[in-house]
Amino acid sequence: MKNRLHVLRAERGWSQADLAVRLGVSRQTVNAIENERYDPSLPLAFAIARLFEATIEAIFDPGSETVGGSNVA
Repeated sequence: MKNRLHVLRAERGWSQADLAVRLGVSRQTVNAIENERYDPSLPLAFAIARLFEATIEAIFDPGSETVGGSNVA
């Protein structure tokens, strides 16, 4: 799923490791989310939104998700 996590993290000058500590996940998890290889669980998505004081929709683009090779709107 497309997301703005890298941009939001960079705006604050945080490394992936810094963000991982704040979220209680591994740096590899942050990397996978940023590179659209892993969609966060709903609780993790809410934690990310709270941390950046934004809505989930402002960070993640649900319109970019694909199911079975076709876009889900």
